[in-house]
Amino acid sequence: MADPVVAIIGAGPAGVRAAAALVAAGVRPVVIDEAMRAGGQIYRRQPDGFTRSYTDLYGSEADRAKAVHDCFDALHGHVDYRPQTLAWNISDRRIFTAGPDGQQVLPFDALLLCTGATDRLMPVSGWHWAGCYSLGGAQIALKAQACAIGRRTVFMGSGPLLYLVAAQYAKAGAEVAAVLDTSSMSASVAALPRLLAQPATLRVGVGLLRDLRRAGVPIHRGITPVEIHGDADRGVSGVTVRTSRGDALTIDCDAAAMGHHLRPETQLAELAGCDFAFDAMVRQWLPVRDADGRSSQPGVYLAGDGARILGAVAAEAAGELAALTILADRGYRVSDTARQDARQAVARARRFAEGLARAYPWPHEQTSALGDATILCRCEAITVGDLRRTIAETGAEEANRAKAFSRIGMGRCQGRYCGLAAAELIAGAVGTPVEAVGRLRAAAPVKPIAIGSAGRCDR
Repeated sequence: MADPVVAIIGAGPAGVRAAAALVAAGVRPVVIDEAMRAGGQIYRRQPDGFTRSYTDLYGSEADRAKAVHDCFDALHGHVDYRPQTLAWNISDRRIFTAGPDGQQVLPFDALLLCTGATDRLMPVSGWHWAGCYSLGGAQIALKAQACAIGRRTVFMGSGPLLYLVAAQYAKAGAEVAAVLDTSSMSASVAALPRLLAQPATLRVGVGLLRDLRRAGVPIHRGITPVEIHGDADRGVSGVTVRTSRGDALTIDCDAAAMGHHLRPETQLAELAGCDFAFDAMVRQWLPVRDADGRSSQPGVYLAGDGARILGAVAAEAAGELAALTILADRGYRVSDTARQDARQAVARARRFAEGLARAYPWPHEQTSALGDATILCRCEAITVGDLRRTIAETGAEEANRAKAFSRIGMGRCQGRYCGLAAAELIAGAVGTPVEAVGRLRAAAPVKPIAIGSAGRCDR
């Protein structure tokens, strides 16, 4: 009997721990990874020739990052690792990829999606100027290229990543002009009982705040973004917000990094046929999975931030748990104790994530205050006014209908960065709950690929 073809998409914390569990059981998985080396975004490795220490790169997460890297390096020869390879479609139990060896189609018996997350962004007037980055983009510049996005940078948004990236910039010697947080201190205090589910993680967050204050970085809570100033020649030149007391505050800078925590990368889960459900706490549609990582689609499993944002620690546990579930479902003997330990770790992280959602809420109400001239979809240069007119003239109250009439979400990012805000804008304009607006449907290829490399795109 031939060994099963078990494929893992993604080599971050979830994918690495899943691969290790499969190899330990004698299964040689295929690991498909967009990056050059395993580690994912959170533990992204520096390029060859760079010599920064783990402490410099990952701070308080240095030991965990090294453990994940060492774990995957030890699997060399026991996995079919395919780096720099994009999985751009899933259809009829086949994965379509584009990589260094060209286009390939991989049939699978079991598939584990560990696709990670991207920034959750709320448009701001002027966010299209050069020098305005997502928090994740600012972090990549620092980790992978050893450079800052500007000489004087403002960090604006909410969530743990806001403070993490700002602290990393300050530690690297970059000038952090300010941290501007849309969430309130009272929200963080109210969320504390849930945040105590992971005291070690909470201590890390407190430490980031301490480091920023020691570095003399101004931190403003409860702000409302007003405008990112700039022009086509110079790019970003400043940021104006309204403080919690209603005063206007303008800070000079030549770069801005923004984001409101994260959103799962779910396009491949949808193409694989997985069911989705609306999560009211985070106001997002997420793929359905059971406590052990099974999706609604037989043979397709989900782990890590690509299913639900629970953090790197939980992603490791969820990856191992999903791999053990794959093995159990295929008749392998697995440790009940290991599965139960992983379930408990994920459950703790879920409670902590509920605390984060309360402490750093998605500021959906800001969409109603956006001016008509504000760029909403940066890929297609569609403004807030364009979408409002589309809704008024066509009666489009569903995300994909609005997309068809306005082109919102038709750009190269396929709505990753504008889709959530567009849904909130539609919901506010027609007076309907945001879940009634639905979500933008995924389409292959999920990311741009070279013309002519796709061949047939079977659906």
